[in-house]
Amino acid sequence: MEVQLFVPTFQVDECLQEIRECLEKGWPGLGFKTIEFEEAWKKYANLPYAHLVNSGTAGLHLAVNILKKRLKWQEGDEIITTPITFVSTNHVILYEKLKPVFADVDHYVCLDPDDVIKKIGKKTRAIMFVGLGGNLGQYEKIVEICRHLRLALILDAAHMSGTKIDGQQVGKEADVAVFSFHAVKNLPTADSGMICFRLAEDDAFARKLTWLGIDKDTYARTMNTESRNKWMYDVEDIGFKYHGNSIMAAIGLVQLKYLDQENEYRRNLADSYTSALKECNTIQIIPTASGCESSRHLFQILVNKRDKLIVALNKNGVFPGVHYRDNTEYSMYRYASGTCPHAHEISGKLLSLPVHLRMTEKDADKVAQLVIKHIHK
Repeated sequence: MEVQLFVPTFQVDECLQEIRECLEKGWPGLGFKTIEFEEAWKKYANLPYAHLVNSGTAGLHLAVNILKKRLKWQEGDEIITTPITFVSTNHVILYEKLKPVFADVDHYVCLDPDDVIKKIGKKTRAIMFVGLGGNLGQYEKIVEICRHLRLALILDAAHMSGTKIDGQQVGKEADVAVFSFHAVKNLPTADSGMICFRLAEDDAFARKLTWLGIDKDTYARTMNTESRNKWMYDVEDIGFKYHGNSIMAAIGLVQLKYLDQENEYRRNLADSYTSALKECNTIQIIPTASGCESSRHLFQILVNKRDKLIVALNKNGVFPGVHYRDNTEYSMYRYASGTCPHAHEISGKLLSLPVHLRMTEKDADKVAQLVIKHIHK
């Protein structure tokens, strides 16, 4: 048995059919498929706006950049964020010369609202909430804090495609939600993401900034049959090359159709793990928040001697992961060392077990039994 942490699964024939249409029309870049995918995502997620970008990281950077401009944040202003996340979450804050202020995590490994309140200061302008592994954690309390104190809320929903509250995709509560469609995410393409603003003006600005600040993208100019001077456009802002393309959108359109049923499959695998591991009192399973229909991008546990367990599992053909190392241990964020004691403690115990579509529930049980066996050793 060999079980990798992530193995992307695609509806290959359907994806190729959608991609073929792009190639036959000679339009693989920003264009008709990106628009089609954006409309499909808005309908699925019940969000007012959605713009396809080339990665979740690009989307997060745009989120910070645009909110900073509209709300007139100054260099050195602060965004409260989590230390247990992929570094791109916190890098994008630095891109805009703002300061990440780290708040501790709770037992869901999401932001702890009590510590968030303690970390709010005169320069706090926003909170960045990460739904780790698809978990909601205490997100609704964070929403209330932002509303009460008039702070912007940025939702890093990289793991949350298909995570729902009361049957609805999470995201509409935030000023902006950013989803990742990286190859190993629940809605996989090769790489892309979706930025979903609450306000129309932010969405419109994002569409300019993703195409280098140009006020009319190539597709819009081409489709304007009344214009003779299709080469004529203005450049009003310094933008980025962040837009999505039709090849990624074509794959996304197909994969979106299967997202809910595939997430249900992941939840079944997670249930198998839970059943097998719950009697082992040396293993702590990271719980799913009440009322959260998680995407189950990750199944996480806390174990002692985690690194030795990883070596033992690798020798038996099982390749788990770690999500994530406490960011305040990295050189560039070490200024915050010691500010998040719970995150620091669990960072050395966190283990993500494989949970993907090519596994069976029997595979999950076998992995669980290997974990138990080597923990007892």
